[in-house]
Amino acid sequence: MRREVLRNLLAAFGVVFIAIIALSVVVGVFMDSEITGEKVAVVELQGVITDPADVNQELQDLAARDDVKAVVLRIDSPGGAVGPSQEIHREVEKLREKKTVVASMGTVAASGGYYAAVAAEKIVANPGTITGSIGVIMEFFNAQELLGKIGLKGYVIKSGKYKDVGSPLREMEAEERALIQAAIDDVNRQFIKAVAEGRRLKTEEVEKIADGRIFTGMQAKEQGLVDELGSLSDAITLSARLAGIEGEPVVIYTGKSRISFWKAMFGGTSVDSLAELFSGLRLMYLMPNPAR
Repeated sequence: MRREVLRNLLAAFGVVFIAIIALSVVVGVFMDSEITGEKVAVVELQGVITDPADVNQELQDLAARDDVKAVVLRIDSPGGAVGPSQEIHREVEKLREKKTVVASMGTVAASGGYYAAVAAEKIVANPGTITGSIGVIMEFFNAQELLGKIGLKGYVIKSGKYKDVGSPLREMEAEERALIQAAIDDVNRQFIKAVAEGRRLKTEEVEKIADGRIFTGMQAKEQGLVDELGSLSDAITLSARLAGIEGEPVVIYTGKSRISFWKAMFGGTSVDSLAELFSGLRLMYLMPNPAR
């Protein structure tokens, strides 16, 4: 009898728990749309940039919303792969055709993170934000001697002479190094062009500082790489003003509304962790091959 009662209690608890999760999802989906007024949306770009799908989808969704007048792209990223950074940059450019877009830099917004930022109408950084790092890098290693010491030898079968460029099994030849350098230089020119156009600077001015060096937010402002020094709150206020929103703007955070429901219901970090697990919070990805 006791076991049956216990099973029933556990089953009831499970049903209630699932119902709460379902309710949080429903609330997360509809919470933003139920809030009236002209809105500023905050989209987060976090971690090393490898897959732009999530953040780009958020930007596209916001472009279709009439109630969202401005978007703040909050960046905390050291950079990432070139292609994905360019895709985010392009999506921000397209969003600017419909909305005011301001980039807000957190702890770090460098390399690919800065690439995404320059597509915004304005850039706001903290004085101590680490940014810049305009440049491209590819890294290789040669394990030939190490493998020889432990008695291993690698063999490569390839369809073309350059198919194994960068192989760790042998020394890189001068011709191969020149081939890779040409590709890096081309991508770097694309980066410089994006910065020059986005920041309304001369190409020669950007080239002088496009050597991979980093800047603090304060130094970046002196170089014309950012517009204003300030926090996320300052960036939100600026975006609202540029968008012509009168009074205090309504601020929404994409991908965060479902967690807000959990906090309102329970509070506490452990419940927040469950909320992240069950509510489909968008997370950025990490990648060990950044183009910094």
